[in-house]
Amino acid sequence: MPLDKALARTTHLAVGAHQDDLEFMALHGILECYQRSDAWFAGITVTDGRGSSRTGPYAQHTDDQMQEVRKHEQRKAAYVGEYAAIIQLDHPSSAVKTAKREPVVADLLQVLTRMQPRVVYTHNLADKHDTHIGVTMAVIEAIRQLAPEKRPEKLYGCEIWRGLDWMVDTDKVLLDVSQREGLGSALTGIFDSQISGGKRYDLATAGRKRANATYLASHHSDNARMLEYAMDLTPLITDPGLSPEAFIEGFLTRFTEDVRTRLKLRLK
Repeated sequence: MPLDKALARTTHLAVGAHQDDLEFMALHGILECYQRSDAWFAGITVTDGRGSSRTGPYAQHTDDQMQEVRKHEQRKAAYVGEYAAIIQLDHPSSAVKTAKREPVVADLLQVLTRMQPRVVYTHNLADKHDTHIGVTMAVIEAIRQLAPEKRPEKLYGCEIWRGLDWMVDTDKVLLDVSQREGLGSALTGIFDSQISGGKRYDLATAGRKRANATYLASHHSDNARMLEYAMDLTPLITDPGLSPEAFIEGFLTRFTEDVRTRLKLRLK
């Protein structure tokens, strides 16, 4: 369908740094919209894939070839997941990791203006991948430039290069992804260029979600088979004066105090 119409129907949007990030961290959004006519998932991958690791069958690929492979894999995932749209911005990672992210922010703002999703998923602020952090900062900056009434209702920071099990339970957003396990496996398995070299992201991602569900609580049976944890970043888009540094410090402080409190109780 025409681009504007496809974008306008989007209700759930995920913004990831790399091809495959959407499927690894935002399965909840994909499942929420799958085969529905009243909810549609769309994805944005920010970087171009040229710096991807390559081993096995892809070891001799040039940067240009790797870029095309990864873009093709992302399009296949969008087809399997029945996304409303997939947008690949093709920025180099270097443009995302720098503090001068104006071109990235401008692109995201243009898309967000035409979509106006209710829910946005991106990377969490405690992720250990610099490109992921850069994308999250760009997403926050872009949303802050929207008029308040056009901003999403929720912004979630999701897990990839650092899980969120460390957060205190009251800070965790629990996103149940127990349904359609076959679809989840199919989506993560599409990214052969990253899996064939021995990095079993497909198995690790599924394992993390299962572990999240099982290790969430020690004294009652599991309420879900698979869970994604997320960090609620919504305060950063409702209060433009709140700094990301101060915001994440609150999560770290609550974690530190939780550990200290448990130790003190056992030492008395």
